[in-house]
Amino acid sequence: MEFLVFVLAGAMVLGGAIGVVVRNHPVHAALSLVLTLFGIAVLFVAQEANFLAAVQVIVYAGAIVVLFLFVIMLLGVDKAEDLRLEPFKVQRPVAAIVGGGLLVLLGMAVIASRDATTAVKGGGLETTTDDLPLTAANRMHDGNIRALARDVFSDHVLAFELTSVLLVIAVVATVMLARKPRKGDFVVEGTGK
Repeated sequence: MEFLVFVLAGAMVLGGAIGVVVRNHPVHAALSLVLTLFGIAVLFVAQEANFLAAVQVIVYAGAIVVLFLFVIMLLGVDKAEDLRLEPFKVQRPVAAIVGGGLLVLLGMAVIASRDATTAVKGGGLETTTDDLPLTAANRMHDGNIRALARDVFSDHVLAFELTSVLLVIAVVATVMLARKPRKGDFVVEGTGK
């Protein structure tokens, strides 16, 4: 079952990421980004990191993508641009060099971490959380999450809810500002409204 969840969530992440790159319409690309973020949240749940999954959905899939959509609608960047026009002629070769350098650094980091893990295992220093007794010191990482949740959802619940209402109002206002007048709509001369 875990493997099936991993495969489906991975397909969501990859499909959404490809959609972000391939889609011409910016709103469709932002919605593909939502699919990617939801897939990552599913992967967090599969790893029993439920708080991170909730933060992923609320903060990234909710607030950040709404902000992206707000900017897209407000600026009216829903027109496709000609990507063959380059402002700088060296832009693509420099991007290829930087991308290759990042891949080399990533490969070196993976090899170095694998060597460090092998050294720790060989030295007899390998321990797991299953080997440790369940004490207050081992549960300390859980205390920060509980304190944060208690703070946000008790002391600052009004600010939290007002922020969500503000985001909804921003989305509605963006849609109203960005929509084009239909045939029967009244247009004020000189304002474009």
